[in-house]
Amino acid sequence: MRIAVTIFLTDQTVTPVRLARELEQRGFAGLYLPEHTHIPVERATPYPAGGELPAEYGRTLDPFVALGQASAVTEDLRLGTGITLVAQHDPIDLAKQIATLDQLSGGRFTLGLGYGWNKEEAADHGVEWTTRRDLVRDRMALMRALWADEPTSYEGEFGSVRASYAYPKPHRGGAPRTLVGGAAGPKLFAGIAEYADGWLPIGGRGLSESLPVLRQVWADAGRAEADLQVVPYAVLPEAGKLAHYADLGIDEVVLQLPSADEASVLKVLDEYARYL
Repeated sequence: MRIAVTIFLTDQTVTPVRLARELEQRGFAGLYLPEHTHIPVERATPYPAGGELPAEYGRTLDPFVALGQASAVTEDLRLGTGITLVAQHDPIDLAKQIATLDQLSGGRFTLGLGYGWNKEEAADHGVEWTTRRDLVRDRMALMRALWADEPTSYEGEFGSVRASYAYPKPHRGGAPRTLVGGAAGPKLFAGIAEYADGWLPIGGRGLSESLPVLRQVWADAGRAEADLQVVPYAVLPEAGKLAHYADLGIDEVVLQLPSADEASVLKVLDEYARYL
């Protein structure tokens, strides 16, 4: 099983360069970074985990800039977002960012994407909350048109692009590895089967019940069973939990690191190393 990590990197934590080097030296498989462009002070949306929203949510580094630094100082470490809030981006600009990072890293990038939870943050980007899933679907299709081998136009409900010369292309062709984050449900699973390579289930709970459902949706969409990738995300590790994932056919897991200074993060990495 590949063991990757995720962390809220901020202006007050360990740096991307230092963390990336330490992860590769220790043999961890990857680094996934979350995204929040900003957190409005006036908030009505409750924090999904309950209680007060941790301060690091309003201090997160831009994941593409941070992962670019991580890419430059590593050779094999996989790089990912967990998650990119696609609805909050101009898709033409985002397609360029994604393809550039994937190309320069030699195909090490995973696009973890999601629909978001903070209504105030999304509203400042002009996102209509009730249509955000359709908006993400539309923007993914537009980006795939820009990533196509030949100039390809796209006309969608929320945006369009002319047939264009758009380089670089994702390293593997077509699109980078794409995983969708979110809670189990028919809408989420339909989106995964339509335009992604798999699922990022936050916390990894309930997989015994939800995985068979996703696999059926995947098969009904004509996708090959072996191609489905499920990567439990932001997991606090235990030996029994990782063994359970392995029994379910899962071969990658992303462990949660604290949003903390270098010494604190490296101490936790040393504790997690026993799972490698």
